[in-house]
Amino acid sequence: MATNNTKRRILIFSTAYYPFVGGAEVAIKEITDRIGAGYEFDLITAKLQKHLPKEEKIGRVMVYRLGTGKVLSDKLLLPFRGAIKAWKLHNTAHYFCLWAVMVTFSSGAGYIFNILRSLTGRKKIPIILTLQEGDSEVHLNYKWAGLIALSWKLAMWQTDMLTGISNFLLHRALKNGYRGRVALVPNGVDIKLFLEKIKEKDRENIKILLGKSSNTIFLVTVSRLTHKNATDDIISSLAYLPAYISLIIIGKGEDGLKLQRQARDADLAERVKFLGFIPYADLPKYLSVCDIFVRPSRSEGFGNSLIEAMAAGVPVIATPVGGIPDFIDDKETGIFCSPDNPQSIAEAVTLLLHENSLREHIIEKAKDRVLERYSWDHVAGEMKAVFVNLLT
Repeated sequence: MATNNTKRRILIFSTAYYPFVGGAEVAIKEITDRIGAGYEFDLITAKLQKHLPKEEKIGRVMVYRLGTGKVLSDKLLLPFRGAIKAWKLHNTAHYFCLWAVMVTFSSGAGYIFNILRSLTGRKKIPIILTLQEGDSEVHLNYKWAGLIALSWKLAMWQTDMLTGISNFLLHRALKNGYRGRVALVPNGVDIKLFLEKIKEKDRENIKILLGKSSNTIFLVTVSRLTHKNATDDIISSLAYLPAYISLIIIGKGEDGLKLQRQARDADLAERVKFLGFIPYADLPKYLSVCDIFVRPSRSEGFGNSLIEAMAAGVPVIATPVGGIPDFIDDKETGIFCSPDNPQSIAEAVTLLLHENSLREHIIEKAKDRVLERYSWDHVAGEMKAVFVNLLT
């Protein structure tokens, strides 16, 4: 029995771990919570914030945070600190595999760990790499003088089993030279949270907070405010739409001030509301008072916020880029607009507002798609199959 337990212990690498905020870390927590008996998880990550404990148990994952709480140095040193920590942990934990989430600072720790094992005559530990990246090809190839592209090629060379949250990312791995086993394991959505009926009192309170009247239409987007997510195009689209249509922006990011300035300069400030960060558990309440979700991404690994809106019953407008076509079929589970084309967004909004039967059809089909493919229970089952595949 002890041998079986040892073989099912997994060491995870993630550069950050805030599983109650969002991002790839949510996938780690949701999968590990649901994967069933027989598996134990440790996780190595960067400390990044001084107040966070060096060690703590979150769900079924024992988290080890390395560093001093200084973001830049913690990230840059994580591959080396992480490899040393992995070496120490493995001496007692005897991991049957390593699981690196994204090609980033933390995944480097796993690869260095295996290089050290090879240099000392020890057997490598199999590595599963999960791709979550939504960055553009230009970003990957030229950011940091090509170091990101180099890290991808090195990661592809040393990975034993690769999973991607979209077919787009699996194809990207093949283009970067990966020739091993692959599996499509998408991200999921908290079905209970996003399908739960919102109390009318809560909806009314949100409407009052946002100043929504009976003759107002709210577009909404939830994303990190960065160039790739094209929030600027949604703001620009308001110029082609009637004045009773406003935009709710949920999220923070490096482009926040720039987007606020854009709205002011275009005399659209009163039609654009920047809400900043909203706790994940509160998102369904805000979505419930909105009419159309818009995410005109320039690049996208998957698009979690889109399937969350679909689950919540809000029709979505998106671009056919990256992993988005995996779950959106035009005029079936959403509406496609063109990248870098605000007028195309306005046309899609107008279509949804004037074609009520199409709108209802999209809402129904989108919910069915999410329930069929993207519950976390379903996703956890697919990831468990990857672990079993590696064991056998």
